[in-house]
Amino acid sequence: MREPIQIFIFAFFQGQQALFDTLDMLQQQLRGTGVALVTPFTTNGAIDWTGLERLINHVIEGGVNYVVTLGTTGETPTLSSDEKLDLIKFTFEKVSKRVPVVVGIGDYSTADVVSRLEKCPLDDAAAILSVSPFYSKPTQEGIFQHYKAIAAASPKPIILYNVPARTGRNMTAETTLRLAHEVENIVAMKEASGDMLQCMQIIRDKPKDFLVISGDDGVAFPQLACGMDGVISVAANYFAKDFSAMVKATLDGNIAEGRRLHYKMLEGFDLMFMENNPAGIKAFLSFDKIIENTFRLPILPVSNDLQAKINTFLKGY
Repeated sequence: MREPIQIFIFAFFQGQQALFDTLDMLQQQLRGTGVALVTPFTTNGAIDWTGLERLINHVIEGGVNYVVTLGTTGETPTLSSDEKLDLIKFTFEKVSKRVPVVVGIGDYSTADVVSRLEKCPLDDAAAILSVSPFYSKPTQEGIFQHYKAIAAASPKPIILYNVPARTGRNMTAETTLRLAHEVENIVAMKEASGDMLQCMQIIRDKPKDFLVISGDDGVAFPQLACGMDGVISVAANYFAKDFSAMVKATLDGNIAEGRRLHYKMLEGFDLMFMENNPAGIKAFLSFDKIIENTFRLPILPVSNDLQAKINTFLKGY
């Protein structure tokens, strides 16, 4: 019979191996194309569940590697707490384990994020995407302590999300790397600063098992060529097949094919983000009747002039 200390050591190393196996699987799941799902609405402002199911099937059949629900693209600031819970449950149900699901949970209040992590149904989530605190413009130390606190509270691994155009505060390469090296439950970064030098500093100095994921569709191709591990994309809601193929080709080292697909979609990227996200991507999706072109205030449809340009582009795509 094993002595108690031997049993303890055996159980400890079994637990460590299980943790390593889980993290290794997660690295594989989050490499490639993730899509930040829009939230379709009906003309009376309710969530369009039929349209959302159609969209989920569209992106999975197009080849995306995973989906993200409750990102900014999903108009989450306009959703009630109950609607957010319903969206999580519905997404799990309709994805039906065909691809992993990442859930967006972020806020400017650290305590509110921790509370939502405790209340949300996350058993089937692969990871949590959590945006850097917005509006309050914390210091870099404040950002670090925010993420450290939510990582400690989260039942799932955390993907950092830096998008200073929306939050009002850039998370520097130094802060990102400190979190990557020091906080065990933080496993990846969605980088949408638009600063290529900052992106390359993170790629160069990150831990080996830490993923750096692009959050900028228009520059995703060069970022992948620089060493990023994938993209969490808005454009892949519409360009699911071509975008996924572009990411895969580039990650596989087929730069020529990745470049070809990038330039095929490039004008679309420009039109999609010209006025507003998600107004642009919904204009694209409604053209193919995947969802309705409807929103909740303060988001409005794109202008008639831009819609005409989008229609002309898509007719020739």
